[in-house]
Amino acid sequence: MKRYSLILLFLDTKMNKKLSSKPGPIGVFDSGYGGLTILQHFRKMLPQYDYIYLGDNARTPYGTRSFEVVYEFTLQAVNRLFEEGCHLVILACNTASAKALRNIQQKDLPNIDPNRRVLGIIRPTVEILDQVTQTKHIGVLGTTGTIQSETYNIEITKLFPHIQTLGEACPMWVPLVENREYDGAGADYFVKKHLDSILNRDPMIDTLVLGCTHYPLLIEKIKQYIPTGVRLLSQGEYVANSLQHYLKAHPEMDERCTKNGSSKFYTTESVDKFSDIASIFLSEKVEVEHLTLE
Repeated sequence: MKRYSLILLFLDTKMNKKLSSKPGPIGVFDSGYGGLTILQHFRKMLPQYDYIYLGDNARTPYGTRSFEVVYEFTLQAVNRLFEEGCHLVILACNTASAKALRNIQQKDLPNIDPNRRVLGIIRPTVEILDQVTQTKHIGVLGTTGTIQSETYNIEITKLFPHIQTLGEACPMWVPLVENREYDGAGADYFVKKHLDSILNRDPMIDTLVLGCTHYPLLIEKIKQYIPTGVRLLSQGEYVANSLQHYLKAHPEMDERCTKNGSSKFYTTESVDKFSDIASIFLSEKVEVEHLTLE
């Protein structure tokens, strides 16, 4: 047991030596491309900061993977962003936020570096729900993994026990976006199918949370199949606003974030493919570098 403890100590020390104490960019992680919708709002609201975006495109989708696998993959990405100089990492992925965030915050950060932070995107979304719903009936549209985790339901109940929450897994919506079918006729069937399902199960829903960062690209299609008076809640603006407040409330972290207005992009898959699909989300071509997570 003592020998094992010494090995762990050696590994932790070795890991810590890789981490620079110098200020660095804000890390933004997603299993694929959807987190670019979050990054887009970060750059709009907080353009002065530097960002590194890491998409684990080679191993996407995360939505159908187990808790253990999502946690392992997400921790690998977080460690890599720390090695790239980030002191603050945002999990711009609902599945990673649902399945990995709590473990990383509670189990891993104290050993990696207690001064670094990893934040998710579910809590900032949940915090504003009581302000936007009149009926107090909320619907959450997400990947299979996010819905099965019941994280939204748990977080909403913690803050607003009077709100009724219903989830709907929409497994085909991400492929529709990434295959550029989000505004085509082929998307209508799958969009209408899931909207009819959730609204039939609870006709009192007046707010639908887009609980996947790909889904904002489907907004115009979704609007065609929801009744008047049902509000669509996209996460980007609220998450960016939450990050802005966080940095103001934690000046010690703000000082560790560089501010040159730059963005850097990494992918675990093809750089050409990433650059091509990223243009859908950002409306611009980006330069991308390849890396391997392990």
